[in-house]
Amino acid sequence: MEQTQENARKSWMVILAKAPRGQIPTLLSQVSKPPKFDWLRPPEVGSVMIQGRMGGSGSAFNLGEMTVTRCSLKLADGTVGHGYVQGRSKDDAKAAAIVDALLQTAQSTVMQREIIDPLKAAQEAARATKARKAAATKVDFFTMARGED
Repeated sequence: MEQTQENARKSWMVILAKAPRGQIPTLLSQVSKPPKFDWLRPPEVGSVMIQGRMGGSGSAFNLGEMTVTRCSLKLADGTVGHGYVQGRSKDDAKAAAIVDALLQTAQSTVMQREIIDPLKAAQEAARATKARKAAATKVDFFTMARGED
């Protein structure tokens, strides 16, 4: 897999992993009929340790655990797809794995336009809304000369 394709896959996997519950199966059902596939790893729920860093650049520390659901499948043509999603939704993990696999096939343009782009736009809009709300509460502190010197 060439570097740009690998980066593109990382990008769409992040978008799929962060999608709100139920959105991936809904979008997938509107785009195409699910393809035939074999399970490599059926959907399973587990947890992962989340790490944080003080100030974004300090030493890593364990922040806590997060529930995730993962699965892997192989399409009839041999393309392998993986799905990792937040929470306990096996349907979302399955849909994410199907989308991941289809994005590696000739259907990639349709999948990108009909599933990845809308999810990305919704996530960016949510991030912008959150940033606007946070900016509205910003307090600017300044130093005043008290004249006692």
